[in-house]
Amino acid sequence: MRVLLVCSSGGHLIQLHNLKPWWERHDHMWVTFEKLDSTSLLAGERVAWAHHPTTRNLRNLVRNLLLAWRLLRSYRPDVVVSSGAGVAFPFFLLARLLGKKTVYVEVYDRVDSATMTGRLCYPLSSLFLLQWEEQRRSYPKGVVIGSLL
Repeated sequence: MRVLLVCSSGGHLIQLHNLKPWWERHDHMWVTFEKLDSTSLLAGERVAWAHHPTTRNLRNLVRNLLLAWRLLRSYRPDVVVSSGAGVAFPFFLLARLLGKKTVYVEVYDRVDSATMTGRLCYPLSSLFLLQWEEQRRSYPKGVVIGSLL
């Protein structure tokens, strides 16, 4: 199986990286921001650098849509997995349009309310994973997997 792991740097990256026992068994590629933490943590991994900032930045949304289009067509993942944030949306949108599976992991630190990216990706997700039972109030079809931290 081919897995495309898409996330922002920082805590989003840490949470997806903690799924290593799963993703390391598959052909995988990362999409994240070129920051100190990501270049260090993903040394030796196949990585495509996304454009940031993503919040309210139309230019980078378009640039990340183009990156998503190029990678989804060239890498041809079976599934796109993300823990957010904004960089996830263009990849999920195009992945669903291309008939790909998408898995979203809502972040650990947002218990009582939905994240913006979570709200955008929820209807585009084949599987929506939660780290807290309380998150089911915002995402009733979510599956609780427990903490990734």
